[in-house]
Amino acid sequence: MKFLHIADVHLGCTRYHLEESQRDFFEAWIDVLERYAIGEKVDFVVMCGDFFHKRSVPPETMNYAFEGLSRLKAEDIPVVSIEGNHDQKHRDSEYSWLRSLADWDLVYLLEPTMVEGKLGYVPWDKETKRGGFIDIGRARIYGSDWFGAAANAAIPQLVRQIEKNRKEGAFHILLLHTDVEGHETHPIPALSREKLEELRAVTEYVGLGHTHKCFEIDNWVFNPGSLEITNIVEYSEKRGAWLVEVDESNAISARHIEEYVQRPFQRLTFDVSRMEQPDQVSKGVLNLVKTQGHRFDGKEGERRPIIEITLTGHLGFPASELELKKIRDKSREISGALHVRLKNHSVPIELASAAGLEEGVPRDKLERRVIEDLIYRDKRFNKRTESIAEAVIGAKNMVLSDDEPEKIADFIAIKSSDEADQKAA
Repeated sequence: MKFLHIADVHLGCTRYHLEESQRDFFEAWIDVLERYAIGEKVDFVVMCGDFFHKRSVPPETMNYAFEGLSRLKAEDIPVVSIEGNHDQKHRDSEYSWLRSLADWDLVYLLEPTMVEGKLGYVPWDKETKRGGFIDIGRARIYGSDWFGAAANAAIPQLVRQIEKNRKEGAFHILLLHTDVEGHETHPIPALSREKLEELRAVTEYVGLGHTHKCFEIDNWVFNPGSLEITNIVEYSEKRGAWLVEVDESNAISARHIEEYVQRPFQRLTFDVSRMEQPDQVSKGVLNLVKTQGHRFDGKEGERRPIIEITLTGHLGFPASELELKKIRDKSREISGALHVRLKNHSVPIELASAAGLEEGVPRDKLERRVIEDLIYRDKRFNKRTESIAEAVIGAKNMVLSDDEPEKIADFIAIKSSDEADQKAA
């Protein structure tokens, strides 16, 4: 038995609002399908959530979904999927675009039933196009919901229901969309290793999504990482897909796939310390781009890179005098980049003076000091300065990372809940 495990395809992602981004995500996905699903003649494909980047799917994105899934259907390769936090149905609706794809016989969307707050499993029904598990060859594949912060609480219910529905001689796969303790990349609490271990008795393979980097645990739990980069902070992470073979004794041989079409990314850092004039910063950054930056040569199949340049250190003049537009435009001209993102993380001279701190204080500590000072001045919040500062800084970092508003709202809600629990205690 052979199958392909992918997750976090994020079709429709408009990374940095670039028109080319949607095509990037489609081409990475379709290349993986052609090479490692169709090319390797797999028995099925599993997708562990966040197939779409948003719940509301534009027509162009749906066209991409149809094209890729139709190619697999033409080759008689079934696709089994679960919903992630990006593509789950709205709370006030029974419909989602993944459910529509299931209705059109392009995917098997596996979802547990929920009756009076209790999770359950029913087999896939060909007539209703609904179900919590499905058999494909020797594999019995179970789905799950996006549990978010409630993942740890959901595990005992999943264990009971999988145990109840196990099949003699089958290879049992559970699909989950969650971070795992030790591999977190999101602020929502991860699934603990202790809870994860409870699944070992009832599964032979746990397929994960949500975390945009590759990892595996004990040749049993596998997370492939996203196919493309949704944000440049992920550029150095290992990501891709798992091509999995299972022998008659259920021994697993998994190969992580990283060779497919992707957009190149690069991060450059420039220290502005000891620069007394704006033009010195501009000349220094542009020289860095010339000597160390990726350069687009226009070769066949080559893609123009996305480059992020971060300014660090302490400015010797007001930040408003930086020639940011000039740096961006000239850097793009030199490198041939598709997009140049310039982030100013330097400490401006006026901020250090206003905070009353000594020169040389790291930016994160300086930022926290300024925020705490502002909070402390407000009588409504000055008794909770530290916790509110953590919430403000965490939310700000999520915004800068282009996280979805729903994620940011969940993070703030968790922080508020933690604070309320502390007060009650």
